Amino acid sequence: MSENDINCARKAPLEAAGHDRVGVYICRCGGNISDVVDVERIAAAAQQMPGVATARIHTFMCSDPGQQMIAEDIAEHDINRVVVASCTPFLHETTFRGAVERAGLNPYLYENANLREQCSWAHRHDPQGATEKAIRMVSAAIGQARTARPLDQIRLPNHRTALVVGGGIAGMKAALDLARGKVRVVVVETSGALGGRLIGRGAVYPSEAEADEIVGKMQAEIENNPRIQVLLNSRITAISGFIGNFNVTVQGALGPAGETTTVPISAGVLVVATGFHPYVPANSEFLYGEEPGVVTMPEFIQMMQSAPKQGLTLTRDGRLLRRIAFIHCVGSRQIDGVHEPGEDGRLNTYCSRVCCTTALQQEIAVRQRFPETEIYDFYQDIRTYARGAEDYYRDASKAGVVFFRYRGEEPPKIEHAKDARRGAAALSVTVKDTLTWSEELRIPVDLVVLAVGMVPNAIPELVDSIKLPTGDDRFLQEVHPKLRPVEVSVNGVLLAGTAQGPMDIRETLSAAGAAAAKAAAMLAKEEVELAPWVAEVDESLCEGTGLCVTQCEHDGALRMVEVEHEGRAGRRAQVNPGLCVGCGACSAVCPTRAIQVNGWRLDQYDAMVDGIVAELPVMAG
Repeated sequence: MSENDINCARKAPLEAAGHDRVGVYICRCGGNISDVVDVERIAAAAQQMPGVATARIHTFMCSDPGQQMIAEDIAEHDINRVVVASCTPFLHETTFRGAVERAGLNPYLYENANLREQCSWAHRHDPQGATEKAIRMVSAAIGQARTARPLDQIRLPNHRTALVVGGGIAGMKAALDLARGKVRVVVVETSGALGGRLIGRGAVYPSEAEADEIVGKMQAEIENNPRIQVLLNSRITAISGFIGNFNVTVQGALGPAGETTTVPISAGVLVVATGFHPYVPANSEFLYGEEPGVVTMPEFIQMMQSAPKQGLTLTRDGRLLRRIAFIHCVGSRQIDGVHEPGEDGRLNTYCSRVCCTTALQQEIAVRQRFPETEIYDFYQDIRTYARGAEDYYRDASKAGVVFFRYRGEEPPKIEHAKDARRGAAALSVTVKDTLTWSEELRIPVDLVVLAVGMVPNAIPELVDSIKLPTGDDRFLQEVHPKLRPVEVSVNGVLLAGTAQGPMDIRETLSAAGAAAAKAAAMLAKEEVELAPWVAEVDESLCEGTGLCVTQCEHDGALRMVEVEHEGRAGRRAQVNPGLCVGCGACSAVCPTRAIQVNGWRLDQYDAMVDGIVAELPVMAG
């Protein structure tokens, strides 16, 4: 490593005016930053800024040598504020806070300047402008760091119980994993049995294991685990609180002779595994509900479950089903102007992911068990995305399934047709087949199976009570699909399975396991540790106007209380740190600056603005 890798171009003494001794550490980011901005110029400019003791450069500041550089400066040169100019803090904020803390400095005296996403990547065609912007960004971060105060994590009592909402396969998996980790679990299920949509499902792909066997094994393990309490035929009627301290009221037929009982539960975390329900075609879509020869995929699976194990032709109510049509994307990938919106006025524009493979699996099963039943598959696209699922497509083709591809704007049309030879009403499917250059084909069939998509179960009690976020698709929305895939913006609430979005069984179990692992970590200690980014009230400045409470959108985060301050009684704002999200809405309306968000106080914003507009010597002339 060269000297230039660990120090700025000019060797300035480690000096700073007053008590502030800010260390500025600039990352080349392997060229992601330094290929655009002049990092040597940034370091030279930073060295001249008030309060800066040193400015250093490294190719990868997040590496062990980069972190060691910061730690050594803190220990040897009395650095008491740290600014790292690198990539987004979403990636390495925890890394640098840890490095600072290991060196003996309060971790919240570190600030980040995002020179990659907000500068070099955004202005790669203007290196000069990017460099000048980067200097001002570093100047702002220095101002923020100089006005920063040491903070401690918030510690709150922790009810070390996990409440799992939903007793399907996701809820069962989460409960079992938590119990194996010696966590007490309460499972609340609205139906009379555990297992959810998997009950009676038949063989599941790709293992082709029987769903009831999978459910039965998990049910037995839950029943024999003393750490798991199951409340069937029950629903949540009230919920409040925050991570470590959720207060939940459950109502259901829990007592003797099925009497209604109300049970209060105190839980530290909530695992939401409320699942999905199959899309129900509305307004005679594809003649469903009007013509008994049109069924949904779940109904067809039940039909197959009750059918003989094998024969020449599948029958239904004594009638031969010589030709069966499967139609994909019913209730999924809907198009404005083609499909009718649901009751809420919205379309299901998403792909439900599992429908294609499920349809192919059932088609193969029919051909294997009833070889004289012909199968016709009508699809937009075959999306057999999971490992091994493409085999179902190949096997269906080999089994003699005939495929027709339609455009989403022109779905197949189902019509009544009278088949005189059979003396019974039959159906026909008309489609413009893009595999034959959009030739319009009409295929007579005896049964139409609609491969319906997934729709999230409605959980207004949870969504409204604790403000759970939902996406445009109405499924619950995670914080980040890669960095925080099973967490929501409400601390202490985790997602498991298809409450979050369409998933197959393997994905559901994986997500439930991840939620259980995260929940176990949250319940590992007697106290919950939270980041200190919450509002704090200076009672000496608070005049009790109540404007902050009026502006706050988070129930219970702020309230007015009667207190005595310096011998005088009066109303003052009080913050519940478990519910405060640090949004700053209260700070914006307080006339005396009595309430501010830790780490983002108004004097820090003032210092940042001053740093941005300052006349920097390096830019003069």
